[in-house]
Amino acid sequence: MTAAERRKTVNVRVGNVLVGGAHPVVVQSMTNTDTADAEGTARQVAALWRAGSEIVRITVNNDEAARAVPAIREALDRRGVDVPLVGDFHYNGHLLLTKYPEAAAALDKFRINPGNVGAKRHDENFRTIIERALEHDKPVRIGVNWGSLDQALLTELMDENARRPDATKRDAQEVMHEAMIESALRSARFAEEIGLGHDRIILSAKVSGVQDLIAVYRRLAALCDYPLHLGLTEAGMGTKGVVASSAALGVLLQQGIGDTIRISLTPKPGGDRTEEVHVAQQILQSMELRSFTPQVTSCPGCGRTTSTYFQKLAEDIEGYLRDQMPVWRERHPGVEEMKVAVMGCVVNGPGESKHANLGISLPGTFEEPKAPVYVDGEHHSTLRGDHIAEEFQRILDEYVESHYPSQAVPAGTA
Repeated sequence: MTAAERRKTVNVRVGNVLVGGAHPVVVQSMTNTDTADAEGTARQVAALWRAGSEIVRITVNNDEAARAVPAIREALDRRGVDVPLVGDFHYNGHLLLTKYPEAAAALDKFRINPGNVGAKRHDENFRTIIERALEHDKPVRIGVNWGSLDQALLTELMDENARRPDATKRDAQEVMHEAMIESALRSARFAEEIGLGHDRIILSAKVSGVQDLIAVYRRLAALCDYPLHLGLTEAGMGTKGVVASSAALGVLLQQGIGDTIRISLTPKPGGDRTEEVHVAQQILQSMELRSFTPQVTSCPGCGRTTSTYFQKLAEDIEGYLRDQMPVWRERHPGVEEMKVAVMGCVVNGPGESKHANLGISLPGTFEEPKAPVYVDGEHHSTLRGDHIAEEFQRILDEYVESHYPSQAVPAGTA
């Protein structure tokens, strides 16, 4: 998928990040801390940013959270973390943004759910939020979610569908899709009528079903040129969440749809929030849309592999590459595109190793106890003994130093 094949959209600036147009698909994430805990939230935002999140969203749900936003921004600035912050508003955003202008100023974007801005005073509350965005020159994401869809709009469309002749009636799921799309587009039109620029709006329409998400975004993409934020809402925990998100976003991204993504994984108790960032990056890198870190190819193992040694080596190399990336990214531009192979026997080992920039084929069952190393398709050396892992890592370091142009690291960034 080249930039030319991507869906054409306007560009929207969110802090120091450009979204849409020919710009790379942006990785986003969201904190799960109590936003009122400014220091704790700043720590998690910084961790997400270091993991590769290019925009981070925080909940702004009450007075305490709104008062903490400027302190969070200040704490991030002290750490040298310049990631754009998005304020997530539901129900009382119009009140908080008006009451706490310092919070509005400290945020880089507002997220509004049109289904949660009030029923009887929906338009008035929505207008207030847009006016605050205009006052502080902030872009807005209008984020529709099928779990909190505008019920007045849904009822309107359901009633309209009920009046149709039987032959043209749609099922409830189709009407739900239409309601989500209409909610996003009507809200965007209303925001522009109030004065918000066409290039200050991003849309999303999230559901938790893979086929529903694909259907909604295909239709929404065809009806507008706003940048679209993709994500399977409430994707779930572990394998289920990763697979479902990958399946849905993979289809849409391959069709050129999507300008920012977030993987909404349920973390295990005490789990690492940065997992959702790594999954988002891996989806984009696996589809060759972006490169974030060198990729490790490794075999699953079978009866030919003598032990778990190759598995441990693959895990260690992956961890080492990820740990080195913050420094390598600054010193060695392009290293994120490097490919490494760690294989467990001679069946596919040498071949895969030759396809990688750097590869090693460990001995399998009854194979000679040696591990040939290949560099750019050519045999480099053969490792033996108890220090194969250390020797391979040394060859890896030498490859990075010799094959990617070295640049000085600015003071304070190492």
